[in-house]
Amino acid sequence: MLKNKFWLFGMLFSLLFMVACDKDDDTDEPQPTPVIESEVLATYLESANSPLGKDFVNSDMPTIMSATDVKTLNETGQVYIIDIRSEADFTAGHIENAVRVDFANILSHIKSVNLSGYTKVAVVCYTGQTAGYAASLLRLMGYDKVFSMKWGMCSWHADFAGKWNTAISNGNAYATQFTATPTDKAAKGNMPTLSTGKTTGQEILEARAAALLTDGFGPASITNTAVFDNLSANYIVNYWPANHYADPGHIPGAIQYTPKETMKLAADLKTLPTNKPVIVYCYTGQTSAFLVAYLRLLGYDAKSLLFGTNGMIYDHMAAGGLTIFSDTQIMGYDYVTN
Repeated sequence: MLKNKFWLFGMLFSLLFMVACDKDDDTDEPQPTPVIESEVLATYLESANSPLGKDFVNSDMPTIMSATDVKTLNETGQVYIIDIRSEADFTAGHIENAVRVDFANILSHIKSVNLSGYTKVAVVCYTGQTAGYAASLLRLMGYDKVFSMKWGMCSWHADFAGKWNTAISNGNAYATQFTATPTDKAAKGNMPTLSTGKTTGQEILEARAAALLTDGFGPASITNTAVFDNLSANYIVNYWPANHYADPGHIPGAIQYTPKETMKLAADLKTLPTNKPVIVYCYTGQTSAFLVAYLRLLGYDAKSLLFGTNGMIYDHMAAGGLTIFSDTQIMGYDYVTN
């Protein structure tokens, strides 16, 4: 009888020990889903909860204003002008009332300004491309009055037009390589990997914008020479309407993406690769700079092709009535020096 009691006690002890061990080794508890920061950010910026309350990239982008509009609004104090050129070039000549700000400080600067009395904010650079990149970042951060000035200071006065006048080209070897042969988009894949350590769209946006402003426009741009030297190393995005993809043609291997339609999570955003540079080009390099700012926020190694097709097939574009820089774009407006 006593032996049976000891046996029952031993069995009970073993059972309790096994249950305790099972609880300690329990692996069935649900684990938190890892945050895919780039997808969280893209979803946020496409939504009505974004700082602008809309999908800026696929609605209003790019926001560009002419030198004439800047001049008109400046005469009545309705535009706040931010010049992001070098101090030496600003001193040599700038738009009256303009404030010079280093590119890296443009967000902190605009936060410090009461913009309630202004209709628009104009960001001014040399050619309109760096300003487009900066204006895109500011827009995505919620500053809905921000525009880049088209063609930059090149359109303000002939004294500043050298960068565009020397960039337009048609007589190089690149023009002969343009083709009408289409290339299909890549299959949809994963979004880029971001590691800000943040979890909400706004927090990720702020961290990424700070990083891009610190880096500047340099890493976000590329020359046509660098692209054509190794076409296969890049995923090239032709960012203009489909009818122009065939005429005047496109860079060999470039894939057509339609502005305001295809750069969405539900459309073709995920067809962009994460394992090679994404080169974006447009007619002038200004719209592509806007888009590249967005793509780099998401973590893509995106680069804007400087001066767009104005620097490769200028005559074809002129013949087709597409956007080109010419003497008629140089307004000859007065400027001031310090």
